[in-house]
Amino acid sequence: MTALPEIVDSHCHLDFPDFAEDLPQVIARARAAGVARMVTICTRLRNEPAVRAIAEAHAGVFYAAGTHPMSAAEEPLATVDALVALARHPKFVAVGESGLDYHYTADSAARQVESLLIHIEAARRTGLPLVIHARAADDDMARILTREHAAGAFSCVMHCYTSGAALAETALGLGFCLSASGIAAFPKSGDLRAILRTAWPDRLLVETDAPYLAPPPHRGRRNEPAYTAHTARALAENFGVDFAEFAACTTATFDRLFARAAAPAGAG
Repeated sequence: MTALPEIVDSHCHLDFPDFAEDLPQVIARARAAGVARMVTICTRLRNEPAVRAIAEAHAGVFYAAGTHPMSAAEEPLATVDALVALARHPKFVAVGESGLDYHYTADSAARQVESLLIHIEAARRTGLPLVIHARAADDDMARILTREHAAGAFSCVMHCYTSGAALAETALGLGFCLSASGIAAFPKSGDLRAILRTAWPDRLLVETDAPYLAPPPHRGRRNEPAYTAHTARALAENFGVDFAEFAACTTATFDRLFARAAAPAGAG
């Protein structure tokens, strides 16, 4: 039997209550679908111990931690020192997610910016990539990322990319990556797929953002890491490339960006 091409789910939330009853089965289904590695994201630092425990308990599961911008007004501000301390864990592979969300939480914009700057500095100091959430804040995000990168380089992935072409151009110009979620597989997402194509072949990742944003044929139901393969297949078909080539390119990009979670040489 031919082995499935490896796909990496670069962003999911395995600590969310949606997975409380069947997490081992969820991870097993991911592996059966070719998703051998996944990064589970902590969005509130008080939950970091639980997220870390999931990564410690499962081979191929890594984690990141930060304060989600939609929670920035409710949570204590992170500190650079605290994030740097967390990054000493061998399975801690990125800082965040942080960013700006003006769609639902524009009233906390100033606090979100303050939080984002802390996460950027932590990414600089640790050398780990920054995971960015950006929604309805393209101009501010482009301005901040450009200014801060000029002040001191850091690496970054624009997770679940659904913003405009201008922000994508800025991010790619800074050497950052874009990540495609299940939204990219929706039939009416042609404009988004065209933007994501500009990151192909060496700046594109795939993710689920599980339990959210399930791609067809699971749209409207709970998402899980196994479904990364559906998004990857949809994009490969749209880009006109073989699925194995698409999987290899996105996995290689993941390994470069998330170097701590990279597959051992010769694995596969």
